[in-house]
Amino acid sequence: MSIEVGSKLQGKVTGITHFGAFVELSEGVTGLVHISEIADNYVKDVNDHLKLNDTVTVKVINVDKDGKIGLSIKQAVDKPVDAPPTRPARFERQGGGDRGGFGRGDRGGRGGGRPPQPNRLSFEDKMARFLKDSEDRISSLKKNTEGKRGGRGARRD
Repeated sequence: MSIEVGSKLQGKVTGITHFGAFVELSEGVTGLVHISEIADNYVKDVNDHLKLNDTVTVKVINVDKDGKIGLSIKQAVDKPVDAPPTRPARFERQGGGDRGGFGRGDRGGRGGGRPPQPNRLSFEDKMARFLKDSEDRISSLKKNTEGKRGGRGARRD
């Protein structure tokens, strides 16, 4: 059986390194599963996910001209098509009220964070504000550095 990009195969983990795991496929051919292709979540240590002689299902993601085979375990897992991509949950404040011990709220001060914004700016408004601020900063910079340049290229009146 030839190894083609996109095919899913069974293999056995034959070596583990800090950057990934080597998996032996059929006919004694070995490929590498990079650490970023082991799981959907962050992998700090390959040994937390794989052990030597584990049997894994891998997907061939590339075959180099020199014979190196790139494999992926996370792409070999069939995911439901209609499921949205998973993202880590974030802490979000809902209105005012008690902050539950987060931030500066329980140490005094202004309360920390951004002030509530009743009307959110559109992208165009934000871009216009950014351009205006940028132009103001550039003109201020030019004004303050104009007379300070010396040396060969200085203006002579």
